[in-house]
Amino acid sequence: MSKDMIRLRPHHLLCTQGYSGKGYSDNFVSNMSEVVERLRTNKDEQIEIVFTTDNLCKSCPSKLSDGVCDSDSKVLHFDKGVIDALNLTEGTYLYQELISKLDTYLTSGQDDELLRNICGDCNWYPVSACWKNIKSRKYIL
Repeated sequence: MSKDMIRLRPHHLLCTQGYSGKGYSDNFVSNMSEVVERLRTNKDEQIEIVFTTDNLCKSCPSKLSDGVCDSDSKVLHFDKGVIDALNLTEGTYLYQELISKLDTYLTSGQDDELLRNICGDCNWYPVSACWKNIKSRKYIL
């Protein structure tokens, strides 16, 4: 991946915290690992929030074409939860500021209720480290 700005859809702010090296395919895992490593280790990393497919979708077998996922209704629900939580618009942000704000919001509820409201229908939710990593603020630099 080049040093171009990473484009993320809103709910992928959560996925980058819970990701642990597993995924839909080897190609997906390779791409996800590269993006996540860059985000988790660079305090000043700027990202572009987009309300469509992004850098993580690039290698996902669920991506049908640019802007189209075979799980659109589910994905759009996940995105809306994060958009509403952070009052997001499309644009450029510091990744660390967004995950810090998101973590503060999510930990203001009872246990993982607010995260579950956003991500409860995600196939990865039961097996991910999302809540554990958010609660511990593991990836806040």
